[in-house]
Amino acid sequence: MINCKGRLINLSAPKVMGILNCTPDSFFDGGKYSNENELLAQVERMLADGADFIDIGAYSSKPNAEFVSEEEEVKRIVPVVELILKHFPDVLLSIDTFRAKVAEACINSGASIINDISAGLLDDVMLQTVGRLKVPYVMMHMRGNPQTMVKLTQYDDIVQEMLFYFSERIAAARSHGIEDIIIDPGFGFAKTLSQNYEVLNKLELLQMIGLPLLSGVSRKSMVYKLLGNSPQEALNGTTALNTISLMKGAKILRVHDVKEAVEAVKIYGQLTSQS
Repeated sequence: MINCKGRLINLSAPKVMGILNCTPDSFFDGGKYSNENELLAQVERMLADGADFIDIGAYSSKPNAEFVSEEEEVKRIVPVVELILKHFPDVLLSIDTFRAKVAEACINSGASIINDISAGLLDDVMLQTVGRLKVPYVMMHMRGNPQTMVKLTQYDDIVQEMLFYFSERIAAARSHGIEDIIIDPGFGFAKTLSQNYEVLNKLELLQMIGLPLLSGVSRKSMVYKLLGNSPQEALNGTTALNTISLMKGAKILRVHDVKEAVEAVKIYGQLTSQS
């Protein structure tokens, strides 16, 4: 159970988080929503398809992504938060940022969750800010930053090192009063293709932490590079990995394609209800 602005969200049944990128350089949908009507139409479509959360990002975190200033990120994302909530006041918005100032501006504008790729390691005041704001916090496993992570893929035992990383970051978050924490293994972040599949294969081990698990594999290179296609052709592979994620304990699927993810959750729910 997580508390989103007074609404208790039960994660015993998996939920779906739809991705809305407000960046011109996202690997899949960069620049697609160039005006308010297109952006609102996409949000409406995702909600109609069954999204439980909408995750908004204004800084692409793909490998070697272009640097965006804090001021530019705020300028991109806050108007989008306000626009969406004006038209869909009940939507639960997650903010994909590693910057405390961006997080605070968005929560003050009505967003509900902070989704931080760095688990507080790229902004010294992120954890204390989230603790003060009293919102759920998604912390992801990553090394370095989007510009350096591709070179930081040396592990002795990747899952063991991830468990240590999360135990340390959770302790830090708790010390700042963060109550609702969700962990994200960070597929594609400071991991080779084979390491991504090793983590997915052992994903159930992360349940030892005792916190809800978010899986974000949607149209990533671990899908399309393995299959020899492109992000645009990676929906079928994504659905396969989403289904595996659910079977290994994921409670939130972060996706570009909400309808297909909701169908995977429904099928998984029927399967598990038989046992």
